Amino acid sequence: MKIALITENSQAAKNPIIHQALANVAEPMGHEVFNYGMYSAEDSASLTYVMNGLLAGILLNSRAADFVVTGCGTGMGSMLACNAMPGVFCGLVIDPTDAFLFSQINAGNAISMPYAKGFGWAAELNLQDCYAKLFTGEPGAGYPKERAAIMAVNRGKLSDLKAASCHDMLTVLKTVDQDLLRAAIAGERFAEYFYPNCQDEGIAAYLKAL
Repeated sequence: MKIALITENSQAAKNPIIHQALANVAEPMGHEVFNYGMYSAEDSASLTYVMNGLLAGILLNSRAADFVVTGCGTGMGSMLACNAMPGVFCGLVIDPTDAFLFSQINAGNAISMPYAKGFGWAAELNLQDCYAKLFTGEPGAGYPKERAAIMAVNRGKLSDLKAASCHDMLTVLKTVDQDLLRAAIAGERFAEYFYPNCQDEGIAAYLKAL
């Protein structure tokens, strides 16, 4: 699985801590981690939580990534921005129980975490524990197990509702504020990571044209 990490400007200084915790858990499981930044608070390309959502939409809808890990001060802004995108199902994860239940019940493709609120002593241990619960086991297996079937039905209905209420991603890219879009893909390693992994020629061509 290709996992993308996206960090917004207010928490950019913590990117190395977050990236290391994610890599420590995901890479031994055979997953690849792509750090889309921000890498530090001094980066010339600055990501807001709104851009986090737009970038998550690009990565997931183009299949350049299979899963997105993002966040902001509280985690809520990035979660809302991600869920505004077609095909993105993002949960707010604060502790390992959240991570486990989101994976087992919702089987989404993105999480948002608080990197300021409650981010204190041993925060990196909480991150690792969350990622371990998130990526261990089969997503959507259900909790409790006897409710797995109805949970799967509800996930399907939510997916249908999302498809009915959202434009496709290419339409989003063409109609969103183009300066916002350019800023969202201006990261130092965006082109290096995105274009080799992108599986949607239409999305790739539109972004290259910008």
